[in-house]
This record gives sequence, C-alpha cells and structure tokens, in this order.
Amino acid sequence: MTRSNAREIACHLVYEMNFNGISADEAMNLLMDPEYYPTLASETEIYAERPSGKQAEYLAGVVHSVEREREALEAFIEKNAIGWSLDRISKVAVAVMEVAMYECEHADDVPTAAAISEAVELTRKYEDEDVVSFVNGILGKYAREGLAQ
Repeated sequence: MTRSNAREIACHLVYEMNFNGISADEAMNLLMDPEYYPTLASETEIYAERPSGKQAEYLAGVVHSVEREREALEAFIEKNAIGWSLDRISKVAVAVMEVAMYECEHADDVPTAAAISEAVELTRKYEDEDVVSFVNGILGKYAREGLAQ
C-alpha cells in the first residue's frame, strides 16, 4: 500500500469519526474488521491490500491525534474560514485538512509542502475547485502560523 493510499484511508477514518460522531477506536475497529475490510476493495482500489504494521501505526496515529486535537484543529479551520461556520464546510474537506494538519505537526518524514500538496490533490478527487482552493488557503495559513496563532 502506498503512503498516498494510507493517507486517503486516514481521511476516510477521520470522515467517519466526524460524520458519525464515533471515536478513533470505533472508526479503526469498524474499518479494519477482517470481514468488512475486504468488501471495500470492490468499491475502491485503495483497499486492495490491508495496511502493513507501519501503515496501521500511521493510521492509528492520525485518528487518535485528530481525536485528541479536534477542538483546536476545528477552531483553527473555523477562525480562518472567513464567513463560513464549520457546519457549512464539507465534512470531506474538514477530514482532509485535519489529516494534513496532523502530518504537518507529527509526521517527521513528510515535509509540510508535501502534506499540503497531497491534501490538495485528495480534495480535488472528492470536491470541486472552489473547495480545493479553500483547503489550500486554510492549509497554507496553517503552515505559516500553526495552531498557536
């Protein structure tokens, strides 16, 4: 499994947490269920192989970190989304931004510019160009200022 696929799965997990109001552990248990996971491969090729030990560790790190830091991450997004409340922003876009923010802060092997570029491309896969520009703008500000603004 590529890092890009693991990142996209991380976004799916965070989306599940945001959309269904479930914990990181519940999201991981749901998605990684040995009977359920293989059924996802018929929907999208990113699930063709199960995450390796290192990739599963990355996924767990993302979802648990986002769960712990959700309030600060969402406050940053909402503060910088001039004229938009968090409720008006696509949950997919929020999940992508939260994963990118995790990578900027905690993934030492991922340069900030790469995390943002990957987030923009992932957003482009699911959203229209207005949302892509929005995500790029929020993440650019995050890269410059971080949560301690």
